[in-house]
Amino acid sequence: MKKLLLVLLALAMILAFAACTSDANVDNPDDQNVTDDANENDAEGAGMAVEDIKVGHIHFNDESEQGYSTSHINGINAMKETLGLSDEQVIGKYNISADSACADAIQELIDAGCNIIFADSFGFEDYMLEAAKEYPDIQFCHATGFQALDAGLSNFHNYFGNIYEAHYLCGIVAGLTTKTNKLGCVSAMHNTECISGFTAFYLGAKSVNPDVTLDVIYINSWFDMTLEAQSAQALIDRGCDVICQHTDSTAVQTTCEAAGVYCIAYNTDLSGSAPNYNLCSAVWDWSAVYIGMMEAFINGEEIATDYSGDLADGMVNVVYNEAVIPADVKAAAEEAKQKIIDGELYPYVVGPFTGTGVDAAGNEVTIDLAEGEEYHEPQSAPQWGFILPGITIVE
Repeated sequence: MKKLLLVLLALAMILAFAACTSDANVDNPDDQNVTDDANENDAEGAGMAVEDIKVGHIHFNDESEQGYSTSHINGINAMKETLGLSDEQVIGKYNISADSACADAIQELIDAGCNIIFADSFGFEDYMLEAAKEYPDIQFCHATGFQALDAGLSNFHNYFGNIYEAHYLCGIVAGLTTKTNKLGCVSAMHNTECISGFTAFYLGAKSVNPDVTLDVIYINSWFDMTLEAQSAQALIDRGCDVICQHTDSTAVQTTCEAAGVYCIAYNTDLSGSAPNYNLCSAVWDWSAVYIGMMEAFINGEEIATDYSGDLADGMVNVVYNEAVIPADVKAAAEEAKQKIIDGELYPYVVGPFTGTGVDAAGNEVTIDLAEGEEYHEPQSAPQWGFILPGITIVE
């Protein structure tokens, strides 16, 4: 019975993703979720028998991390099982740094005969793009990047998701839970992905508690358990009584558990690391994305140049710690979730707002949103690089 349920679930995910990718073939510049442009190269078309496929995947960490890379590895494993690929057909590279080690990992996968290669870290994109230029017959798919739309390559793709929707819901939980009205965030990098995340978290909190503020500490690393723990404690010492994270380890959760302070996790369900104080987790489910991209590749169909999933298709979500979160707080978040899915609530930045910030490439940009004007990301990777009033970057 369990195997039958797994098969049915996998088929449902494939059909759901197929519906999304069929939309990707429509030239609609107003669609912020999926974009396919005409490309100079054409690596698709013929398709490939499943038994002839070799898949490579590269990760910044490994499964022991329990964070971002773990969520991708889970998706790869689901894809492997669904398509019936053997261990020899799926080759993983783990704990790869965003430097020449990434280039070496890509080349090793190419030399091993991989026809399609996935990579999960923002810092891998330049290496993936260069490889795509050199090897037009191999598909290169990169998560969190932003360069595919302008690359002009049919074998280079970006994919991410509207994780800001999940962060917004977690903010609602935080805003209804705090007693001090001081929220904290341990954030990895001073870049648009992280800024977008804590901005949405703050907006969610403000939507239910206009008196909240948010203190943010950057640790300049995606994974550093010592710095994550130290930063969480520093925020607690500043009076923050709900701490969220945009980092990849369990350290924020365990620090808050030890201090008796509520916390909110990211990437995967980390309630087990703080069973008494974790309220919820903003999580990823990459399985349908990997299954969908592989189905397109097998069938000789175009893989979306720039794909972004959301709450509606299950790519992003919130997992609640039922033992801790009050029923009314969960209900408020779930009500907002349904409104987001139904298009009744926009969970991101709405004008008026004027400011100067940076884009994903690090370029300085300015923005001027009129009253009621919604900010929509121009591609799957977040581009929001502005700090809202009420958010303090702790130096």
